[in-house]
Amino acid sequence: MTPEAEARVKIDERLIQAGWVIQDVKQLNLSAGLGVAVREFPTDTGPVDYA
Repeated sequence: MTPEAEARVKIDERLIQAGWVIQDVKQLNLSAGLGVAVREFPTDTGPVDYA
């Protein structure tokens, strides 16, 4: 597993423990919970890891 993949697993675990719902941008549902973390969110300067 790459360092980036390992970091993503750790971040995902912590977000879930904090009550966040994690989604990919292609399956975005902002009504899924009070906190929604979106992976690879597009911006003008390129995608951000989480938004």
